[in-house]
Amino acid sequence: MESILAMIYGQFYDKPKSTSPMRRIAANHRQLIQRLNKQNRKLVLRIIDDKDLICGDVSLDSFIQGFGLGAKLTTEILNESDGVLRDIVE
Repeated sequence: MESILAMIYGQFYDKPKSTSPMRRIAANHRQLIQRLNKQNRKLVLRIIDDKDLICGDVSLDSFIQGFGLGAKLTTEILNESDGVLRDIVE
């Protein structure tokens, strides 16, 4: 099921446009790269890549958790004893 949710996430998730914090990070990254030797630049790039992977994982996990919560909420509403929503759906 999680791979289906990951596919849905990939289909509907739009990356946010460049934000102020993103622009600051990019500017600071450029400044740092200019001041570092090659070995330290590679280290900084690895750190940034890993941070981006973590952010992507957190975003996907949040989507999956929200989707699951929505599904549980829908199930609970449809199982209410008064059946009002069940009549609408059926």
